[in-house]
This record gives sequence, C-alpha cells and structure tokens, in this order.
Amino acid sequence: MKRLPRVIKPFPRFLLGLPTLDYRLFMTLLILALTTSSGQVWSSPVDFKAQSIRIAMLQEPPSLDSSKATDLVSFFVLGHTTEGLLRYDRRGRLVAGVAESWEVTPTTLTFKLRPEARWHNGSKVTAADFIYAWQNVNDPAVASPFAAIMHPIKNATAIQNGELPVEALGVSSPSKGTLVVELERPCGYCLGLMAHATFYPINKSFHHQAGERYGSASDQLMYNGPFVLTEWVHEARLVMSKNPYYWNKAAISLNEIEVAYITSDNRTRLNLFRDGQIAFVRMGAETVKDAVAQGMRVRTFLTGGVTYVWFNLREGKPTGNKALRQAIQASFNPDEYVNKVIAIPGYKATDTLFPSWIRGDEKSFVDEYPPPVVIRGKQRRLELMSQVAGEIGEVPDLTILTVSSTTGAKAAEYFQGLLKQSLGISSRVDQQTFKQYLNKARKGEFDLVLSSWYPDFDDLVTYADLLGSDNPNNRGGFTSNEYDRALTVLLESIDPIKRFKAAAALQRIIVEEVPLLPNAETSSAYMVHPKLKGVARRVLGQDPDFTYARVEE
Repeated sequence: MKRLPRVIKPFPRFLLGLPTLDYRLFMTLLILALTTSSGQVWSSPVDFKAQSIRIAMLQEPPSLDSSKATDLVSFFVLGHTTEGLLRYDRRGRLVAGVAESWEVTPTTLTFKLRPEARWHNGSKVTAADFIYAWQNVNDPAVASPFAAIMHPIKNATAIQNGELPVEALGVSSPSKGTLVVELERPCGYCLGLMAHATFYPINKSFHHQAGERYGSASDQLMYNGPFVLTEWVHEARLVMSKNPYYWNKAAISLNEIEVAYITSDNRTRLNLFRDGQIAFVRMGAETVKDAVAQGMRVRTFLTGGVTYVWFNLREGKPTGNKALRQAIQASFNPDEYVNKVIAIPGYKATDTLFPSWIRGDEKSFVDEYPPPVVIRGKQRRLELMSQVAGEIGEVPDLTILTVSSTTGAKAAEYFQGLLKQSLGISSRVDQQTFKQYLNKARKGEFDLVLSSWYPDFDDLVTYADLLGSDNPNNRGGFTSNEYDRALTVLLESIDPIKRFKAAAALQRIIVEEVPLLPNAETSSAYMVHPKLKGVARRVLGQDPDFTYARVEE
C-alpha cells in the first residue's frame, strides 16, 4: 500500500504554469500515487464501518518492556495493549482489570483473577505471570528504573540491595486464580499502584524466548490488553488492532488505531489534522494561536504533570554548588516562563514539585501547605554569585540537555539566555532524540536537564519519591538524610496529617536546597475529529486513552 509522505507540502509553484495537457497528466499521476492497491483513495482519519482511526505520536517508544519503561510514550502504547490487576476508567477511578475482585488489609492485598483473562495467543493470564514480572522488576541484575515503586512489597528493598533472592518477594499464589501481596509496612496508597505499567504481567516462557529483544518489536511482546500491536515500523508507524482474546472485547468499539506519523514538530501535526490526515492532535503554543485564528475548536486539559530543571549534583559538577543553584532559582521567573515561553493554554506557574490537583485534608495540598516564598531579584543574585566565586571560582560553560522538539528547544534557549543575561554564565544546548535524551539523563551527562514528571498514582509519594536517595529516577543524584527521613514518614505512615506534614517538610527542602527547579504544571491543548467520540483525557493512566473510543456516522 502506498502512503502519503510524512510531511504534507503544497504543490510546487512551478506546477501552476504547466500547459493543460501536462497539468492533467500530473493530476492523474498524483491520484494514482494517493491510491491504494485496492483502488481506494487515501481515506479519512476516522472510518465508521471499519471502526478505525489514524493518529500521530510525538516520539518513538524507547522500549515496550513494562519492567523498563519510564516514559509517557511507552506507557501510552502499553496502556492500550497490556493490562494489570486494576485499570482506570475514563474518570480516573480504579476499576477491575485482570483482577475481578480484591480485599485489602493493613498488611496484605488479595486479588481474585478473572478466569477469562487471556494473552493474545489464547493462553490464560495467571498469577504466575504477575509473580514472575514483579520478581523481574526487583532483580538487581535487571536494574529496572521503576524498581523503587515496589518497595512497599515485603522484602522488595532487600532483594534490590542483593540481600535476598527474588523468590523471597512477598507475592504468592496460594490457590488457583488467587494472588496475595504481602506488604513490608502499612501502605495507604498501594492499591493504586496496581494499575501502573511496572506491575503489568509478563509471560515467563515468552520473556525467556525473546531475551534482549523483548519489547523491541511487535512480535517480541505478548499482549493481554484491549489491543494488540500488529505492526511497528521503527520511527515511522505503529498499528494497534483489537484483541480478540481480551476479556472485555465486547466493550471495545475500535478495530484499529493506526499511528501513521511519528513527529515532534507541532506545526506538522497541526497541518496533518487540518488536512484530514489524523483524528487527534496535541498542540504547542504557536499552533494553538494558528488554530484559534482559523476558527478551529481547541480544547484544554490539565494533565497533572510538573515540569522542572534537574541540576546535576554529582562530584565535579559546578551545579553541585548550592549557591549556584540558588542563584539560578533567584533569576528564574515562573510566570514569565509559562506565559511567554511555553504559552500553552492551561499551564500554571509553580515553585513546588507538588501540583495543585493533589488533595490535602480538606482542600488541595498546596493550599493547605504553601511552599516557602522564593527570594528573587538582582540583589539576591549578586550576593549568591559572589558566594559562588568564593567557593568554586569562575563557573565553566554549562550543558543544558533537552529533548528534540519545538517546545524543548524553546525552553532550553530560554534558560540559556537566562544564565547569560542574569548571571553571566555561558552554556550550550544539547538537543537529543527522545531515546538519547533519556540515556544521557540517566547517565548524568548534563549540568541542567529539562524534565517533567507525571503521576503514577493518586498520592504525594508519586512526586516526592523522585528525590529519594535510592530512586533510579533521581537524575541529579541528590542525597539528603533529612529528605529521606521525611520521605520515609510519607511512605510508611497511614496517618493523613503526619503524611501531609512530612510532605510539607519535603517541599521546604526542595525550595531551600534546589536539587531541581519546578516551573510549571502541565496542560494539554488538543483537537479531536468531530466523529471520534469517547476519547478519555485524565491525569492517571495512559493519556489520551482510546480504549473505549468509537467512530460515529
């Protein structure tokens, strides 16, 4: 099947002067080029009869191995093709997945698995698939980036530290179709963890057969979710098709979700949507203005994420100097950054890692426990830079790592200008593909790295744990005994007020020590085809979620 090129360009100007015969020949050839082998012209991005849609993604999924995935792109695909014990409904509530029922005590979680849960080859999804997957995540040889999320399970920390074998993990199957999870400590948020991709099942025999290739291609995965990844042309195209073995297949309307374009360019995606090539588009600031000017209906959604700048605190790095980090903090204006640089409707300026949607006792957490006020201004900058000069001397050129995208480039250039104009510090922007960006961030190959975090579950822990000394996602290498002590209270206490006070202490430490610089709560501006209904946008789980979407006539 022939397909349109990835970037849609207007007709070359020279064609407008073609003689009539030549122009008719050109149009005939063009129609043939846009025609499939079955004789049909390139279709609409939504098809009612076929119940299929065509969309675009911003990046290539770095890995679809659920034990190693950490990014939203991979979670988007995994959330459509794989299912855990629980899942989220369109309103963000926990509902049954592979588990049809469950019981919770202070020390255990017990799940009854539905007998009709199947892998896409027709074999049963069993408790053993969860046990194997979780043991794999905790295996220190695997070095799963999200291993810390399993610390509440009995013996998980000891296993990750190499003190116990993986078989000692507190998860078992005492009877057919039953999975029992023993907790290391009381955990008020642990049920919500079960919908996270790190807790997805993995078929042991298939995983061993695939080896290092597991999660790298469409035929190197087993699927138990609503859809199966039937095609994956790297950096070009993915196709997710309805899974005939999914236990709730009767509730799934779409037969196919085709990711026909992979591009981080906001304008290209807007053009694809406007020209009828894709049915859904997320937008950047400049394309929002264009769409509004053209009378298109733009929607917004508070996505629950927080953007920030990691500082590299590893030995030998200039950003390991606290006064330098504070000087950058004193130079930064979050309102200016959100309104003039990001300029996406719905974004909110912030000085804290904890977003406003997280609940406190009666109101939002940040309303009940406001972050400390950041002292900014020229005098503060001068004082801090004088301290920097005395402690580390002249600051060398810094490296600002960012992802290769329009928004990423704009943000990095803003911080590059901020460093030079406010502090006299030179820097270079290291713009990388998404996969290379993640690799460099994990290895600490940066001085500043532009990053963001989206919630894994509905609790303050999902943000606070980022800066835990033993968390692999602690990109800057921040370590603090005071922080770890307060984090332990947040992790282990089931007293809400004690937990909120501990989180307030963590918030204070972040503002004072500046291991990272929070700057915005994220929002998504988007457009959706009028015939595509039921697309779920929510803070938790894969976003957007097309699981229960449908095409109407």
